Amino acid sequence: MTNGPGLSTDEIMAVALEMAGMQRIPDDSAVYVDGQGLRRVMMGVDIGAAELLLARQLGVDGVIAHHPAGGAATLRFPRVLGRQVELMVEAGVPAEEARAVVQPAIARGMLRAQAANFDHTPSVAWLLGMPFLNVHLPLDEVGRRVMIEAIDRYSETLGREPTVADIVEALSTIPEIRNAPTGVMVPVGRLDRPAGRVAVFHGAGTNGGFPVAQALAGAGVGTVVYIHVAPEEADRLRALHLDRFNLVVSGHIASDLIGINLFVAELERREVEVIRMSGL
Repeated sequence: MTNGPGLSTDEIMAVALEMAGMQRIPDDSAVYVDGQGLRRVMMGVDIGAAELLLARQLGVDGVIAHHPAGGAATLRFPRVLGRQVELMVEAGVPAEEARAVVQPAIARGMLRAQAANFDHTPSVAWLLGMPFLNVHLPLDEVGRRVMIEAIDRYSETLGREPTVADIVEALSTIPEIRNAPTGVMVPVGRLDRPAGRVAVFHGAGTNGGFPVAQALAGAGVGTVVYIHVAPEEADRLRALHLDRFNLVVSGHIASDLIGINLFVAELERREVEVIRMSGL
């Protein structure tokens, strides 16, 4: 066990925000139960009531989830999808078109939030007296930057325009992706095609599915990197028969782990012991 003074839940959140260059807690992240002096924490991609009971059995000081686990992070999650508009505009999609593409997903998310039992998991943490928080968007943004840097760094060594196969190879230089059981997939397009302009679409709540990918293709993006996509969305993209568009899927948990592992390393540097589980 660490001998350090530990961190509060607010300080742990502040570490993630600093890593991502964010000034405020995004809408998909939250501190559910405050805590002070956390020296030994459990962290997982998904945390529910069972995991909180396990944490109590393990005698940890607090629990960190990656994905939203209820409360404000669940109710306000649809707002984070607005980040998709920002990424689309950066990739060349006109702002008005980007907003029109994303708005239906935001509306659907708001209706789903109305149906959620948002108090379920936080109430368990509160009854256990277990400090509990989740950190989502900041860690995904950190991971997105690493993915972009890996693609840029690999492409610079080629001496030619990269192909889709090169994008796959570049992503595979990242340990979390290289060592994952899932592997990188190309559900739309071909490995031997020119990659063209590449857009890494991570750190925006979730993937943009068919509508976002179609808009990016219309803006001249040659290759979109999602960390996951529904099979029916990939089917719709293939049905468009786009001869210059490719979709690369890097793997959900593998891609999430890029930012998570850097965050865990930073906590450990500050003498907080992290017990890994649920995807970590």
